[in-house]
Amino acid sequence: MAAVLGASSVLIGAFAAHALKAHLSVQALGWIETGVQYQQFHSLAILILAFAIKLWPTWPGLDKAAYSFIMGILLFSGSLYFMALTDIRSLALLTPLGGLVFLIGWGILIWSATGADTDFGKQDDR
Repeated sequence: MAAVLGASSVLIGAFAAHALKAHLSVQALGWIETGVQYQQFHSLAILILAFAIKLWPTWPGLDKAAYSFIMGILLFSGSLYFMALTDIRSLALLTPLGGLVFLIGWGILIWSATGADTDFGKQDDR
């Protein structure tokens, strides 16, 4: 999923910068650029989480954070792409909701990293 989301962010960004540049407003191109940036950052975070889940399968919350990032990409970046391409702003309410879902994912990671129940570091006796 991280690879698909990462690759699609590159494709969307390149398509907007080259094929859509003459057809979209500066504001719409800015929305796409913002969506692409957040999608790339969170795709990388999902990739890192996938490796962490493999290394520490009992570390709680990592999967929930990854799912939050996926949902955040769909809501935040997806709504920005939709607005930029259609100029329909009715889905603009999904953008801050997607941002909130991103924050929930980061909050889950903070909780997970500081939780007393984690056995992080104790599994390296292999």
